[in-house]
Amino acid sequence: MQDNHTKYIDENQDNETLKDLTKSGKQRPWREKKIDNVSYADILGILKIKKAYNVKQCGNVLEFKPTDEGFLKLHKTWFCKSKLCPVCNWRRAMKNSYQAQRVIEEVVKEKPKARWLFLTLSTRNAIDGEHLEQSLKHMSKAFNKLKMYTKVKKNLVGFLRSTEVTVNENDGSYNQHMHVLLCVESSYFKKQGQYIKQSEWVDLWQKALQVNYRPVANIKAIKPNQKGDKDIQAAIKETSKYSVKSSDYLTGDSEKDSEIVSDLEQGLYRKRMLSYGGLLKQKHKILNLDDAEDGNLINTSDEDRFCCKVEFIV
Repeated sequence: MQDNHTKYIDENQDNETLKDLTKSGKQRPWREKKIDNVSYADILGILKIKKAYNVKQCGNVLEFKPTDEGFLKLHKTWFCKSKLCPVCNWRRAMKNSYQAQRVIEEVVKEKPKARWLFLTLSTRNAIDGEHLEQSLKHMSKAFNKLKMYTKVKKNLVGFLRSTEVTVNENDGSYNQHMHVLLCVESSYFKKQGQYIKQSEWVDLWQKALQVNYRPVANIKAIKPNQKGDKDIQAAIKETSKYSVKSSDYLTGDSEKDSEIVSDLEQGLYRKRMLSYGGLLKQKHKILNLDDAEDGNLINTSDEDRFCCKVEFIV
């Protein structure tokens, strides 16, 4: 990264500084994300975690290619793909959101009468990295049980599930929770005995977790096939956002930040943070979309083909 601007590289001309703009003219926050990336890499260095050097190289040089429309397209760079990298998480969130939108559009075309639910599932907070690692594994297995329970399974068309971890400012514990966008048959609300009440969702989640306390299971109905509907956009945004916010582990308190990063690196190691199921998974495959979690982070959406209009800084 050169100073506070991105380098535009073209073999036919000298390097120039530019702004990466979206189609609507909003500047993309490469500088802010890169600054956070360097801070994160520095913490990894302090912790003597091997990938520190590689993380610091993430998105260092961005190569754009001109398109026939007079815009630029991000053509080449290197992303570290670390789960806590602010640059990679930003790109992943954009890609997740774009893919979810496309998948849902296709599901709505095939099953226009299907209904949509937004489910939030949580468990008691984890106290350290080892506890977090075990809890995330346990939650994943519990969700797999939950979706197979008769009352859930008989109405379930498909789902998009994401896992998020937040840091409690008061005691430093970790809250691990899932956001699940569920597509269910229209009969879910119509036929007697099909509908699952809020308290029943809590019962089922408690049973799946096999715990002796009442865990959080919050359910909300949404309508994605209404034009301009804000509920589905909010749900897509919630399921597509960062699995961990960089502000949770880049507080400026180096000792505290090192402890949090150490715990999160242990807890999130080899964990799948986003998954599709049922008809949504089928549509994801038919659309030939790659793995948003571990795939290509250069092209995050169709807009990328046209978004990067040059604005040279004198």
